[in-house]
Amino acid sequence: MKIAASTVLVNALAVQAVRIVQSNDDGWAELNIRALNDALIAGGHQVLLSGPAEDKSGSSSRDEQPENRDKPCEYNSCPANSPPYGHNSTREDLNWVNSYPVTSIRYGINMFAPKLWNGAAPELAVTGPNVGTNLFLSVPFSGTVGAACYASHDAGIPAIAFSGADDGRHAWNEAPRKSSSVYAQLATNLTSVVIASGKPYLPKDVFLNVNFPKVSDECSDASKYKFVLSRINPGIFSPKDVNWCGTDRLPTEDSVYKTKGCYVPVSIGDATDKTTINDGRQQEVLDKLKSILSCLPK
Repeated sequence: MKIAASTVLVNALAVQAVRIVQSNDDGWAELNIRALNDALIAGGHQVLLSGPAEDKSGSSSRDEQPENRDKPCEYNSCPANSPPYGHNSTREDLNWVNSYPVTSIRYGINMFAPKLWNGAAPELAVTGPNVGTNLFLSVPFSGTVGAACYASHDAGIPAIAFSGADDGRHAWNEAPRKSSSVYAQLATNLTSVVIASGKPYLPKDVFLNVNFPKVSDECSDASKYKFVLSRINPGIFSPKDVNWCGTDRLPTEDSVYKTKGCYVPVSIGDATDKTTINDGRQQEVLDKLKSILSCLPK
């Protein structure tokens, strides 16, 4: 039986608080990542944001040492001639790195987290919500996905990459936008279900690739959305998928996204190559997410 998103949000209050490292490829001061940061903190979690100093969309898994800046960070969120990395003047949990998303989350995991949490490591990595979807062919090029894969594969931290239909890039200090608020609530809901499922939150080398459709009159708040288990790439030549919704082939995330209604594809990604996991780990993920999953209409 599917649990409504609003119910999950209420239940999230009872979820054990965890340490979360957060990044994206649109920049540390973009509105989507800050809205999710606020929502996760409101849920009781300890959250460390470590994102690029500016928009680094499409940077995939590039990882280069940060350098000094000549210009201000995006939206004037850090001054010109700043050092290679820094943090908000009043909040050491909000960090920027003058490099790529993978570099940013690497610094968050290895440098900023031990300092902020007295040597403790992040327990979960959350990237995005990306400005614009990351579906199928675009997945390998996404810096938001790249950061999640680094966390999962290289750092051994369970990771979820969130993306949402493009509503334009906006600064952290702009008036709240409906899309950012809905995406933040949905991402918090799914994150809460993963945490409530217990450790290990996800199987080894698995990341979740989650894409939110456009917020519209039909899809106006989080309670209207339905999560659907999906594949990143078609499975024409792949082994059978986990048996779910009366079939042994999961729908592609692209087909779920294009289905009329408020459907959110949740793909079981392989952090080693950014394609679909196609082994027993599918069942493990299904068992963890089953309470929030729906089937597509016939």
